Amino acid sequence: MSLLPLDKLPGPLPGPLPVTTPGPDLTPTRSPSYSRHSLRALSLLPLLLVAVWAAFDWRTVSDGAVQLASADPLWLLSAFFFMCMGWVAAACVRQGAVPERLPPGLLLASQVAAGTANHVLPASIGAHAVTLRFLQRQGISLTRGTASLALYSLVKPLAKTVVLLVFLVAFPGMLGLAELVPDERTLHLIAGGAGLTVAVAALLLKFVHPLRRPILNFVRTALTDARILHTRPCRVLALWGGAAATPLLQASVIASVGFALGLPLSWAQVTFALLVASTAAGAVPAPGGIGPIDAALIFTMVLFGAPMSLATATIIGYRVLTIWVPLLPGMLVLSWLVQRKVL
Repeated sequence: MSLLPLDKLPGPLPGPLPVTTPGPDLTPTRSPSYSRHSLRALSLLPLLLVAVWAAFDWRTVSDGAVQLASADPLWLLSAFFFMCMGWVAAACVRQGAVPERLPPGLLLASQVAAGTANHVLPASIGAHAVTLRFLQRQGISLTRGTASLALYSLVKPLAKTVVLLVFLVAFPGMLGLAELVPDERTLHLIAGGAGLTVAVAALLLKFVHPLRRPILNFVRTALTDARILHTRPCRVLALWGGAAATPLLQASVIASVGFALGLPLSWAQVTFALLVASTAAGAVPAPGGIGPIDAALIFTMVLFGAPMSLATATIIGYRVLTIWVPLLPGMLVLSWLVQRKVL
């Protein structure tokens, strides 16, 4: 006799629960081939920009190529060497602006790519964007990377001003500076623009509360990193030495191109002309400084006694050598860094 009253149950026993099998996952997934093709298209985009730019600026390239074809090849080789040393100087300044040690090879490659990007966007935006991306890939936060860019942008004009003052002391009678000193109206405009910038920044900090905290954090980070960097002699040498060497190397490129074409100026005169021209026209936001600095540089060299045609040919040859010659290799380096996920 059973101990359980099974015969008194109201109905049959329930059967086993149905087993449900999971259906197909309908979430869209990105295939590896799609990502690979997207990365390849992104790496080829700089080459497309080169082709478009060449189509719009082909006359400058052809005129400069004609000028350089009849130039002294040894002086042109010297100009190419000084141009490459400019990348090294830029890498030194970038390293001097961050406390962490960056990989030297990748840092130099990033500056080759940044130099190319700098000729595409105005006010060094392209170079800063490439460098900031490189610093973030190296584990540096966005705030500290931006602070290093601010320090870089502050040190370069200060170092160039120091070099200009040294030239004024070393060569006091090189040029009658009365023709280059801005008039009273221009000085008032510069002072008014600087005062307006400071006033707008102060008003934003006082009345726009969402901006106050990030700006104060940025300033605090920038001051802390600058204090740490200036306690390390190697960083000080890299930062200030590289910034001071940059205009000297740039002037050496221009002087070498000029000597190759027969420019009747000395290296000191070309260097002083570049320092004065870049100081006078450097505030105009143009890609790579092309345009206003070129005009000011030609004007200054003519004041030194160079023929207008020869000064113009020197600047055209200089731009071809420093923009168009490294443009394609720079874009290839940029594409390679993107593919390697360094940028």
